Amino acid sequence: MTDPWLALEPGADPVERVRELRRAHETFTAAGTVPRRVRSVVADSWRRSARAGVGPDGTACVELTDGDLGSYRAEHPLARVMPLVRELMGPFAADGEHLLAVCDSQGRLLWVEGHPATRRRADRMNFVPGARWAESAVGTNAPGTAVAVDRPVQVFAAEHFIRRVQPWTCAAAPVHDPRTGRVLGALDITGGNGLAHPHSLGFVQAVARAAESHLALLSPTEAAADTLEVTALGRDEAHLLAGGRTIRLSRRHSEILVLLARHPEGLTGDELLCALYEDESVTPVTLRAELARLRRLLGPGLLASRPYRLTAAVESDVAAVERRLASGAVAAAAAAYPGPLLPGSQAPAVARLRRRLADGLRTALIARRDPDLLADWARSPWGEDDLEVWRALAAVRPTAAVRARLDELESEFAAPTGWGRKAPR
Repeated sequence: MTDPWLALEPGADPVERVRELRRAHETFTAAGTVPRRVRSVVADSWRRSARAGVGPDGTACVELTDGDLGSYRAEHPLARVMPLVRELMGPFAADGEHLLAVCDSQGRLLWVEGHPATRRRADRMNFVPGARWAESAVGTNAPGTAVAVDRPVQVFAAEHFIRRVQPWTCAAAPVHDPRTGRVLGALDITGGNGLAHPHSLGFVQAVARAAESHLALLSPTEAAADTLEVTALGRDEAHLLAGGRTIRLSRRHSEILVLLARHPEGLTGDELLCALYEDESVTPVTLRAELARLRRLLGPGLLASRPYRLTAAVESDVAAVERRLASGAVAAAAAAYPGPLLPGSQAPAVARLRRRLADGLRTALIARRDPDLLADWARSPWGEDDLEVWRALAAVRPTAAVRARLDELESEFAAPTGWGRKAPR
């Protein structure tokens, strides 16, 4: 498969593929093992579904009804792009007897529109507005899985985890807040097996990008005022976007902003002292001076005290990588990771967070065994000496160059202490 996010290989027989997937699904539900012919994105989703306790004979639950649904939809950011979504996707859904659906970041369907007969069929499996179609609730499905992995994805026939959904095929793409990168929800097209085509995935992805572009044009200053954005990966001095202006922070201010973004409830002066300084002789006066300078830099009202905290919502590139890792979206997490967190920082709490984030990502890459992702990490400045990653890469892509680099690293790590031996990362 050239693209694991597409449902069918070129030239594949859909009928035979359905039979093959049904056998694979029954094998998994009976024994917990995934046959090799199942796409990796689907196999991973099946495993997550099983861990979440989803049963193959389950059904979606309706969580929002009537007035609750109406008020929630009206206030949701995606309500602002629904006219555009209807204009772009409506004719495609009507002509093909498909449905267009939009869910929120929790997988709850907010809008389901399209061909009347198809809607009646979908009603029977609770594919209706207000129903929760998160992967953790109903298993593998395009909108729920797209939100979970933060990637556009097709789900074909018996790739769906719940049996009653297996007559359907769908393609979905996440929609992000254009300023913060936060997942707002997903756009989905649902119908018959004819949707198992590269064009349907490309189409829904293009509409999602158009929706993001449209959101970026709507009240950009309002979005900037509401949220602080901290960018601290791969750089020694963080950048802060606040009130429409970008501020380059000193190293110490970068450390403080990263820690306060991690602790929206706030940190006391003593907690910040321990988090920032290895030297126990540093006094609270020194810290208060740094915070006073940071308060002047940020402007009025953004940095409160007792405890020290940021008064606006904060988005950070660190949190974006963590969210993607937590959802199993390893490729998306790696793409959002330009390098270690504030690599020159010696602040104890920042160093711990830097190690935890890097170790979590590299462990996920090793487990995923994707040769391209492993190669990107191994050839990066922070991964060029990572022995375990090079071993994992050699196992899945044993080229002469990879083997030579692995042999070189293993010789270095085997050298006695005092011969320039490096510690594995």
